[in-house]
Amino acid sequence: GSLRYDHPLNLGAVGATGTFAANRAAKDADLVIGIGTRYSDFTTSSKTAFQHPEVRFININVASFDASKHLALPLVGDARATLEELITLLDGHSVDKSYRAHSEQLHSAWDAEVERIYAIRNEPLPSQGELIGAVNELSAPDAIMVCAAGSLPGDLHKLWRARHPKNYHLEYGYSCMGYEIAGGLGIKMAAPDRDVYVMVGDGSYLMMNSEIVTSIQENYKLVIVLLDNDGYKSIGALSRSLGQDGFGTRYAYPSNGVLPGDTAGAEVQALPVDLAANARSLGAHVIECKTYADFVTALDAVRTTDRTSVIYIQNDRYVGIPNYESWWDVPIAEVSDMPQVEAAHADWAKMRPQERYFLLQ
Repeated sequence: GSLRYDHPLNLGAVGATGTFAANRAAKDADLVIGIGTRYSDFTTSSKTAFQHPEVRFININVASFDASKHLALPLVGDARATLEELITLLDGHSVDKSYRAHSEQLHSAWDAEVERIYAIRNEPLPSQGELIGAVNELSAPDAIMVCAAGSLPGDLHKLWRARHPKNYHLEYGYSCMGYEIAGGLGIKMAAPDRDVYVMVGDGSYLMMNSEIVTSIQENYKLVIVLLDNDGYKSIGALSRSLGQDGFGTRYAYPSNGVLPGDTAGAEVQALPVDLAANARSLGAHVIECKTYADFVTALDAVRTTDRTSVIYIQNDRYVGIPNYESWWDVPIAEVSDMPQVEAAHADWAKMRPQERYFLLQ
């Protein structure tokens, strides 16, 4: 389950999709207790997250392979049972007061950053961060938010304020595009008394939207928040960060045989894609929004609709949530005729030596 966001010692997500609060704590930590983690690329910021020269790891995991990672002291077992036993052994122990106070300051600073992003009123198109904030603030504390792929999981990892152990449901295995609506249906079947909000980008929606029909047929109402990014926002942003222009990441016709990239801006011949009409054709109740104010009104209106409802809104693909003192190792071409790519490769080469693999010497 999810931890409450407002615990004063909860620093949020760690790693490439993490908060500056958690990443600063990870950087200086001399002991890391990993509970059920596989220490994936994102979680460890591609092995750069833990920089204390004498950092040690204690890993609690049912899989001995994962329990042994990072030269850890492996504790192979159920997380709850293992923690309950450890707590009895640590009775009376407490961290230094100054360390606790510093952690509480980091929590407060991150909370203020989330407030800042929630309050953005980007125009003419709203930003993804403020739309996440609206869903978070206007949904019930015991509602369930579902997501899986694209730029949304990373942004939600940083920004979502969980208020219930089952408030936050994400598929983080392999960024499984198309899981969202089908997964949301399964969740609603398991918890029919709770509101289920499916947050999905246009790319994942295109991959698999057919379970809208099933949800209506079986009378399991979903609230689907469909963010139209005019194409693939996540991979477009990754491409730009690597000095490239994006390839096939927008709904646009080729120009002289070449697909236009992100730098083409509005100077493209747009494809006649109408995702709101598509959702309507599948039987959903659809509310089309132009502004943040429209979006807030729609979130209120769907409370009383009688079937699966889709809130459709266009989102600014160029306004993203920053990476907070973290890194993701994405190899870049060493030789290129694009100066931006060469510059990105130089930056990548500077970060590689910071990767730590914690192997026996």
